[in-house]
Amino acid sequence: MGTSSRASIVLVLLLAMAATMVQSQPTKVGFYSRSCPRAESIVRSTVQRHFRSDSTIAPNLLRMHFHDCFVEGCDGSILLDGASTEKTAGPNRNLKGYNVIDDAKTQLEAACPGIVSCADILALAARDSVVMTNGPNWQVPTGRRDGRVSQASRTSNLPGPTESVASQKQKFAAKGLNTQDLVTLVGGHTIGSASCGTFSFRVNNFNATTKVDPSINPTFVRQLQAQCPANGNAATRVGLDTGSTSRFDTSFFNNIKNGRGVLLSDQVLWGDASTRPVVQRFLGVRGLTPLDFNVEFGRSMVKMSNIGVKTGINGEIRKVCSKVN
Repeated sequence: MGTSSRASIVLVLLLAMAATMVQSQPTKVGFYSRSCPRAESIVRSTVQRHFRSDSTIAPNLLRMHFHDCFVEGCDGSILLDGASTEKTAGPNRNLKGYNVIDDAKTQLEAACPGIVSCADILALAARDSVVMTNGPNWQVPTGRRDGRVSQASRTSNLPGPTESVASQKQKFAAKGLNTQDLVTLVGGHTIGSASCGTFSFRVNNFNATTKVDPSINPTFVRQLQAQCPANGNAATRVGLDTGSTSRFDTSFFNNIKNGRGVLLSDQVLWGDASTRPVVQRFLGVRGLTPLDFNVEFGRSMVKMSNIGVKTGINGEIRKVCSKVN
């Protein structure tokens, strides 16, 4: 083999190695510190401004980020418009807050054109939303790129409001998340609400033999029946964390301990032998090593926010978050 041929082969190998390194470049804290130093502050101020006029955007942005990551990975695919994109699917149909992401993107394109991805804006906005509700602050690794695929049919990966612990664990494990991550992230239901249509069957028509789910506290049954009567408006919203709907805290775990979980998928966390100890540790039950919910939530959010991320030469940086370039 001639010298020139060997040199060509070496060059091809080096280029292939370089491409692989770029593709596998991980997210990191401070990714935009040089390319767009004000990126995080722009997102934060945008979330703050919208939150002041409508505090319900906080749980919506948190849920939006979760739903984004569980489908195509954390790539902003949930933000894309279209007749059959993710945002049109049942679990996402009532989400709001897209205008917050669009607002932040407009400002970022003016400050740093073509630099900050929509996927990163959403990840940062989810963190800032938690902070706005008196929750923890954590460092968000950035450097994600935006995906080009968004299909409503793929949202079956999302855990549903009636799923068993076994089914939830399977879906979380498929994304590299363990049982503690599951309980921790479901704890995000400490803020936000659900429509009567997702849970009213528990107090009006639980199954063929039982009208009311026996795991519900009897006094809470009457409260839910008053809020969501049989044949009532399925769109009526009810807070997921009774007594503390707009504040990020451990009240949610106390509620499911006391049979006051709104969603069946939340309440079953107390009845299952694998998830109950995690709930108890968040509540500081004597005899178990306590867990700090604020600390663990930040850790689990970082793990979740790195699901299936596109970096390096994968994906793109959208100019407008609702459509591919």
